[in-house]
Amino acid sequence: MMLAVGGRQAPAQPEAQPLAQSAARTATLLQSPRNANYRISARLDPAARTITASETLTWRNISANATSTLQFHLYYNAWRDGDSTWLRESARSADGKRIDVPPEEAGSIDVSSLRVLRNGAASDLTPAIRFIAPDDGNAKDRTVIEVALGPGVSVGPGEAIDVQIAWRSHVPRTFARTGARGNFFFIGQWFPKIGVLEDAGWHCHQFHLTTEFFADFGTYDVELTVPSSWPVGATGIEQSRKDNTDGTATHRYVQEDVHDFAWTTSPDYIERRERFEHPALPPVEMRLLLQPEHVSQAERHFAATRAALKSYGQWFGPYPYGHITIVDPAWQSGADGMEYPTLFTAGTHLFAPANWRDLEEVTVHETGHQFWYGIVASNEFEHAWMDEGLNQFSTARAMEAFKPDLYAESFFGGLVLWTVNLPVTRENDRNGLPWFRQRMPVDAQSTPSFRYWSGSSSALSYAKTALWLHTLERMIGWETLQPAMSTYFSRYSFKHPRPQDFFATVNQASGQDLTWFFQQVNGTANVFDYSIELLTSEPAAKDMFHTTVVVRRLREGIFPVDVVVTFENGERQQWRWDGRESWKTYEADRPVRAVSAEVDPDRVLLLDTNVTNNSVTLQPQGEAAARKWSLAWLLWLQGQLLTYGFFV
Repeated sequence: MMLAVGGRQAPAQPEAQPLAQSAARTATLLQSPRNANYRISARLDPAARTITASETLTWRNISANATSTLQFHLYYNAWRDGDSTWLRESARSADGKRIDVPPEEAGSIDVSSLRVLRNGAASDLTPAIRFIAPDDGNAKDRTVIEVALGPGVSVGPGEAIDVQIAWRSHVPRTFARTGARGNFFFIGQWFPKIGVLEDAGWHCHQFHLTTEFFADFGTYDVELTVPSSWPVGATGIEQSRKDNTDGTATHRYVQEDVHDFAWTTSPDYIERRERFEHPALPPVEMRLLLQPEHVSQAERHFAATRAALKSYGQWFGPYPYGHITIVDPAWQSGADGMEYPTLFTAGTHLFAPANWRDLEEVTVHETGHQFWYGIVASNEFEHAWMDEGLNQFSTARAMEAFKPDLYAESFFGGLVLWTVNLPVTRENDRNGLPWFRQRMPVDAQSTPSFRYWSGSSSALSYAKTALWLHTLERMIGWETLQPAMSTYFSRYSFKHPRPQDFFATVNQASGQDLTWFFQQVNGTANVFDYSIELLTSEPAAKDMFHTTVVVRRLREGIFPVDVVVTFENGERQQWRWDGRESWKTYEADRPVRAVSAEVDPDRVLLLDTNVTNNSVTLQPQGEAAARKWSLAWLLWLQGQLLTYGFFV
């Protein structure tokens, strides 16, 4: 997901491989457990904004323990009324007033039938359906149901059952990137979806305001019936289209080895297709569903998608599916910047000049989610940073490779972007993110993400992770971090890794024990702030000056830093401090006076929350300093006005 939302021509692509060869190459990359397989048939009534559907789930228990219950997500009930946990949390993050959604804009999903088929026998378990609230005990929340299989009935390890479910949904006005606006429909989290059963039990969290999703892999075979003139985009590849006598058409999409399915339809879409080719990566068919007013921006969407497939593919591992659908959402639809397997929504504007990089950045970011969210698939309810943060870091690196000319350091340390809570960019990370400094989160990142204070969830999941990953890169070098992340991607594709899996992989691949670092940035809410407390340089012995510098650790975070003193003749004295004590004094005797002192001069510790206290000078700055800060503030003001204009 992108918190919010330049055009160099893409390089010429090599000649395509034969289809049989590329298909075989891609098939070897797909190796998920395929234990949650869905056959779905759904009909959309655009006028009534309803979906009437049925599904057959073939589910296999891949945990070590038997289960006598099943748990399912009913996400659309998050917007049924103001009693849902999602809307209660939304109210708390705003003015505290209850939020009630008008009936015509509300979302809902009602299960009318649930049957289990096993060994040729069917059991009607509809009466056994009950709503549960495993996270907050909210008895009025309806986003999770539990079904008891019956006395003495369980599904053991390795066993499989079929579950038949019929339901009806009302498509909401867009919440959390799913819903409708006018005749634009983007449908995500729309069907009863089984939770994830692990050895410790069910992971089937309620739908929360600040977290996303977690599901098992499988094959989706989905039939979608919509008005016959409306194009459809969906997870997977269209296998067939059947025109019906009632003015509708039924589109069948199939995709293996994914953990979700989303789709979109609108009579306004204009379709474009291109192909990603790279000599070292599998080819990818790119399909773009574009709003008519954005037709001139088609190549920019394709170029950004290519850039992400190339960078992520080379750095971490190849994209395995062979196709991807880019959706350009309708204006003010609220569906911008959202990821689903093999499909994502981008985000642009009617006026998007070449030096306006948000179109490219959101496209790179959402393409990147295909890797960390789509393929690795960690538990975003509990560890959102493992997708959002890793992808934010990766986006910044990919954008720097794709559009280095648009990644000049021009926004006064990122203040412009982060005062309005826009995405992390690579230069924002490297300049310190003042937004992050001003709204310091109170939770340790290791806190389950759905329990974060909502005002800090984005900073913790996106910004903090990107900052500590960039800090890690500066500590151990990209030449070490990149293969470590590639090893992690390869080792845990389709396996739902946990935080310790990432930390252990980096430790192993780097040949270093970085537990001290990971424990602080993930396991605590430690704040980092180093400063120069004192600098003096006074005459001492004949023709000598005695220089004293005191450096301080002002907060709990501990990190090794360099301390540098610069003298009048340009020479420098550098010390390495482990950063553990509250303060440290360094002294030097030189024939010249010191002019300045700085802690962490190379900006390795990007988590330092106040870089203004990192240096002290004994030399008056006069007009030069005033001019420097005046120019910086002018750039800031210009950026603010441009950003405000974008949102208006």
